Amino acid sequence: MSKVTVVGSGFVGATVAQLLADKDIADVCLVDVIDGMPQGKSLDMMQAAAVHGFDRKLVGSNDYADTKGSDIVVITAGIARKPGMSRDDLLKTNANIVQTVARETVKHSPDAIFIVVTNPLDVMTYLTWKTTKLPASRVIGMAGVLDSARFQTFIAMETGFSVQDVRAMVLGGHGDLMVPLTRCATVNGVPIANFLSKEKIDEMVKRTQNGGAEIVALLKSGSAYYAPGSSVVQMVEAILKDQNRLLPCAVLADGDYGLKDVYIGLPTVLGREGVKRIVELKLEKEEAELLKKSADSIKENIDLMNKLLVAV
Repeated sequence: MSKVTVVGSGFVGATVAQLLADKDIADVCLVDVIDGMPQGKSLDMMQAAAVHGFDRKLVGSNDYADTKGSDIVVITAGIARKPGMSRDDLLKTNANIVQTVARETVKHSPDAIFIVVTNPLDVMTYLTWKTTKLPASRVIGMAGVLDSARFQTFIAMETGFSVQDVRAMVLGGHGDLMVPLTRCATVNGVPIANFLSKEKIDEMVKRTQNGGAEIVALLKSGSAYYAPGSSVVQMVEAILKDQNRLLPCAVLADGDYGLKDVYIGLPTVLGREGVKRIVELKLEKEEAELLKKSADSIKENIDLMNKLLVAV
């Protein structure tokens, strides 16, 4: 039986745990620093097994020792930005949390593949890679799957076609500098330019780039978790079932797309080893420039994080 540890039992972490069990993908260890929270949520999910008909085991814990032997570790632990909190405060706080989580979990599961969800995502994925000292193929950030799902949803909403027929890919960092590849977006193989005006496509690009902020504004408190959780599960399933899925993920660029030493969203083949390879697409000049701009922004945040942390 495959085992997945999810660190952080908030809305995203709990959604990941529930979906992994419900889809019969893996047993789950849900970990949190808050006493009772992961235990209570995992027990609640186990009681749903009789209704949904799954036999996967879910265990809640405050002890990293219980994560031993995990095939995959998902890091969702961290805080959301609060009123009065600067970007530096958020970066430093979450970096310290992620650094601790990565250090503790890799002790008990040195052969695991890590999927990072905590924001700022690209920077936290880089930090996890540095902290665990694992091969970059085994440290991956979840963002491109989510951003692409949002773009696909908006295309379906605007065209009226089933979202099942919509395909789209979003590259770059997880923020307003992400790069939706509009010319590659299709409805059952037909480019969306056949159905939508350039102005409407540009509107959808902007909405995708601000997808998370739109939900935060609507909720008033908290942030998205259904779509992020589902996106993590798609990645976990691709890895555990060795599906060779081509998905946009935050991976280490080592000369790919002319980028170096930065975690950023690129087309990635996921399988049992983690990142099997990065697929190099022929980007148009504007797309390549936007991707580089996104990478430069991530590098600036990595430099800032290095200054804020005592040691990386």
